[in-house]
Amino acid sequence: MTNSTEAKPIVKLNHLLGLDGISREAITEILDSADTFLGVLERPIPKVPSLRGVTVANFFFENSTRTKISFELAEKRMSADTISFATSGSSVSKGETLLDTVRNIEAMKIDVVVIRHSASGAPRFLADRIESAVINAGDGQHEHPTQGLLDMMTLRRKVGRLEGLNVLILGDIAHSRVARSNIHGLLAMGANVKVCGPATLMPRDIETLGAEPIFDLDEGLEWCDAVNVLRLQLERQKSGEIPSLREYNRTFGLTRARLERLTKEIVVMHPGPMNRGVEIDSDVADGPYSVILNQVTHGVAVRMAVLYLISGRERFVE
Repeated sequence: MTNSTEAKPIVKLNHLLGLDGISREAITEILDSADTFLGVLERPIPKVPSLRGVTVANFFFENSTRTKISFELAEKRMSADTISFATSGSSVSKGETLLDTVRNIEAMKIDVVVIRHSASGAPRFLADRIESAVINAGDGQHEHPTQGLLDMMTLRRKVGRLEGLNVLILGDIAHSRVARSNIHGLLAMGANVKVCGPATLMPRDIETLGAEPIFDLDEGLEWCDAVNVLRLQLERQKSGEIPSLREYNRTFGLTRARLERLTKEIVVMHPGPMNRGVEIDSDVADGPYSVILNQVTHGVAVRMAVLYLISGRERFVE
């Protein structure tokens, strides 16, 4: 295979800590780059030397399946050297601080740190104190920027545009970092966003984020072009926030019956993992309107694009 080098990126990202305040230009370049890397993933040998010589450390202080595997696969597809750090059995379990842990790893000449942490603001805390580039893989209830980007990539490829698109974010908004990244990113790209869910799971400041709250799911589905269904995060909730799972499904669950009552087709998304039969029924998740598996595929391409832009390296795509 012959390598050809493209021009360096227009937008240089020092870190990716969130989508709040990120420009339309930056999002567009990430999505355009992700489209290119999606082509790499479809090759017989899906690998390029774009990050050869770059070392990436994956710090996952919370459990993760899709995001962790997706980042690791993106790094390997781009020929990076990778280290995956688990808290179990590490010095963190012995009382070492987050900053001490990362500084020790950085002393080993790490170029990029990918971090997921239960504390909102942990990626920013690190970015302000270490030399390595930092990518937020989800922090507390704050943001999950690469998930927001892959959701936008999926919509753009499915519908053909983001400008003017009506997107409904449905479910447990209060505890969702995915909702916040989607709101920030979609609004930056000119989409219209509404959020729907129980009043007990709606943040008080939701309107300050630029999203209109509604509490009638059928009304929201008639309005939207796409619905992004969020997982009901039972592990983060306090008792009494919903009457029961059955009642939640009846009022806010995305069912086939609801979709069949619509006068149009809409795109169905879910960031995963899914509580089937609670926020979304299986025949909807696996149905013809669903692009959930596309989201998983696009996640690798988006993370390849972010790593490429973070590294500032030239890109090999041929």
